[in-house]
Amino acid sequence: MAGQHSAIGIVIITIVWTACGGGSDQPLPTPLDQSSSPKRLCADRTSLRRAFYGDLHVHTALSADAWAFGVRVTPDDAYRYAFGERIELPPYDDGGRPIRIDRPLDFAAVTDHAEFLGEGLLCGDPESEAYITRFCVAYRSSGGRNPHLIARIMSPIPWRSISVCGWSGERCRAAAGAAWAETIRAAETWNDTSERCERTAFIAYEYSSHRLGSNLHRNVIFKGSAIPALPTSYIEARREWQLWEALRVQCREAGTGCDVLAIPHNSNISNGRMFAVDYPGARGEGAQRDRARLRAASEPIVEIMQHKGDSECRVDMPGVAGAPDELCSFEKFEDFAFRTTGDGADTGACYDGCFADCVPHLGPNCLSPMSYARYALIQGLVEEARIGVNPFKFGLMASTDTHNGLAGGVRERDFAGHLGLGDDTPQERVAWEKSIPGNASNNPGGLIGVWAEQNTRADLFDAMRRREVFGTSGPRIGVRFFGGWELAPDLCERSGAVAAAYATGVPMGSDLPARSRNDRAPRFLLSATRDPGTQDAPGGLLERIQIVKGWVNDAGGLEQQVFDVGGDPQSAASVDTATCQPWGKGFDTLCALWEDPKFDPERRAVYYARVVENPSCRFDAWQCLSLEGDDRPADCDAPGTPRTIQERAWSSPIWYGPE
Repeated sequence: MAGQHSAIGIVIITIVWTACGGGSDQPLPTPLDQSSSPKRLCADRTSLRRAFYGDLHVHTALSADAWAFGVRVTPDDAYRYAFGERIELPPYDDGGRPIRIDRPLDFAAVTDHAEFLGEGLLCGDPESEAYITRFCVAYRSSGGRNPHLIARIMSPIPWRSISVCGWSGERCRAAAGAAWAETIRAAETWNDTSERCERTAFIAYEYSSHRLGSNLHRNVIFKGSAIPALPTSYIEARREWQLWEALRVQCREAGTGCDVLAIPHNSNISNGRMFAVDYPGARGEGAQRDRARLRAASEPIVEIMQHKGDSECRVDMPGVAGAPDELCSFEKFEDFAFRTTGDGADTGACYDGCFADCVPHLGPNCLSPMSYARYALIQGLVEEARIGVNPFKFGLMASTDTHNGLAGGVRERDFAGHLGLGDDTPQERVAWEKSIPGNASNNPGGLIGVWAEQNTRADLFDAMRRREVFGTSGPRIGVRFFGGWELAPDLCERSGAVAAAYATGVPMGSDLPARSRNDRAPRFLLSATRDPGTQDAPGGLLERIQIVKGWVNDAGGLEQQVFDVGGDPQSAASVDTATCQPWGKGFDTLCALWEDPKFDPERRAVYYARVVENPSCRFDAWQCLSLEGDDRPADCDAPGTPRTIQERAWSSPIWYGPE
């Protein structure tokens, strides 16, 4: 391996990447540290900020669980697709499946798993010494469900294969460096640094702890080109706070201009561990405050939606007071993925088809309030009152988790799957059979919306850091959310409402300032625009806009209330699943100025907005429309299976605390 260290501590690797059909014999361009450079100005910029849409959760053939399903899409291909060009999906025997995104994204990040990044390259390369090892033979023959990998990522003490990596591990580190170099090269190539600022590509990876069967994954996004030499994986950092510490030492405080954030995802299958209130090794409130600050600084936003379901909330969540929120039934992947008895008892909840033995889980049905973003936001208020720091002060976003490299491929009507040969046919995608990896319990995933002045790495990253972001379940819905004490009641009727809201309030992701008058409750401006869609596939109409409030009651319990503040919650609009044609009234735009009728100045509270579309066809209903005769599986006509959805968007919260 030939390599060099640049002035900012990045290893530039010139190994040719061959295992997945990509790479180049040209050395990588040396990334530049732009931390002290003047701010780059784009031709298209606005001080009032506009919404940019992207996907920050994308896997390619460099991820073991994508390669094992026959995916050979490279990081370069993933950006090619994200920004409007055609790529090919498996099966490749007949030339592949050509696919192109319906509308280019504004930004994207390839986030291949740091775990086994080197092993995957070695096991896929017939020229490597490791190719014939038992581990690699199993890796290539396990149909995407490699028991060797699963045992390692679920172990509390992960380890590398000596036969593959060698006693020193250098063989795997070198291969991981080659894969990391390919990731860097693709992002640097596709990131537009001209004044047009047409597209932004972030350097990124995924940290993928599945310790004790609990999903504790994080996507790690770097602000610029100043990055560590290698990603930090679960093998190096066994617990999440070790990852935060590594990112602090190796990036934010390294003196190289590096900045980074981590984005937790799929808390819905974390068995309560993603947002667990624990501080192992941090003895005393002072140490706990430090740990809470580290978490808040490391993880300012959380992924609330992706192809493995929604992580917002649940209907009738035990331990949470307040009226049931029926919209919390949306895309509950965990209800299908885990086995439980009919009386609600915990059975150990193995994943069918993934591994033989059950692993420990928490709570009844493997469910816990700390598996969901809404309840973690409220629990953060408890911790803030206790230790003075809120570890769960995070914004909300969404992405896909595609393992086909389809960054932003979220359209329901022509969803091509997310897992290579695991769901390369419509029959597999509409099946509810657990043994099929890419079955109907999945969904196309979501997008992140970012309010920024312009489309650059620095501007988008700074918006994520200040939490001025929102997530959608796929459509490009636009949502604005402001809070303040002096917001004018007629803002929705004003032409300069956004400017006035910035001037007299704070945007999503912020804390409310001190009260201007003792007799005033906070006011919130919520506005939304429908996704315009495309000429052949117009976006859905909006049904309503809501504000979700969370607080801690007198008994110390978590409490919630959802307020309909605009639109028509009693709408009769629906969709004909036989044709997927929508019918009924809806809205192109909605706006409301809402004042909290139950405001208690002595009680901490958290507020966020939710925007809901009229019902529309779920992706499996669309797929079934194209299947006839013997090609049409029984799942298409099975009673009780969901055929419609209500697409939605979630704003980041606004927090209130007593003075």
